[in-house]
Amino acid sequence: MSELDKSETHNPKLATNNWFASWFDTRYYHILYKDRNYREAQIFMDNLTHYLNLPEKAKVLDLACGKGRHSIYLNQLGFDVIGADLSENSIAEANKNANATLHFEVHDMREPFEAKFDAIFNLFTSFGYFENDADNLKTLVAIKNSLSEYGFAVIDFMNSNQVIANLVPEEIKTVDEIDFHIKRYVKDNHICKEIDFEDKGEKYHFTEKVKALTLDDFQDIMNEAGIYLLDTFGDYKLKKYHKNTSERLIMIFK
Repeated sequence: MSELDKSETHNPKLATNNWFASWFDTRYYHILYKDRNYREAQIFMDNLTHYLNLPEKAKVLDLACGKGRHSIYLNQLGFDVIGADLSENSIAEANKNANATLHFEVHDMREPFEAKFDAIFNLFTSFGYFENDADNLKTLVAIKNSLSEYGFAVIDFMNSNQVIANLVPEEIKTVDEIDFHIKRYVKDNHICKEIDFEDKGEKYHFTEKVKALTLDDFQDIMNEAGIYLLDTFGDYKLKKYHKNTSERLIMIFK
């Protein structure tokens, strides 16, 4: 067990304040979500890059890239990719796949890049984590300022309306012989997930908390940031977005 894991176990404050900084940096986060559909992610990238008509060797930023599954595939499609994430452990793992046109770096999404990108992707609900709403605006401004003159940005977010309507209050998910006890609820316009489990005699508790942003909410923030929303889609096949039934809220903007 790493020192990081131990500190999270015995310091409840660390596991709740800026929860994303601690939870995403543990190996348990990646264990719990190891069954993510990689083929679905690849199909999404195929559809998205085709829709955007990105030029050959386009410079792409995968913002909040985790261990880099999207970054790696985008690079395989022929793009010059930078994957950025706040988690040092995730970037260290992603860096095992780095090459001349695929780089990874630790980066806070609230800060712009000096480089300019033809496309910036923020995928798999990697937005709305911050305690302060001003940080959501700051993130969108940073994305805008990191785009090239003809660049496009994409946010792939949950469809909050659909998620809340179909919320599963409690479940136990067993992965790698660890029983993750999961509770879900809505509080203060945030969708929350409490995760409790035990491993090797140690008890762990983490909370995921994402603001239940709707399309109207995003449009308000984008207007404030001087961003133009160009199109919306409701799933990874880029089908039309429907407010109450779509699986995702995918927004194309610049």
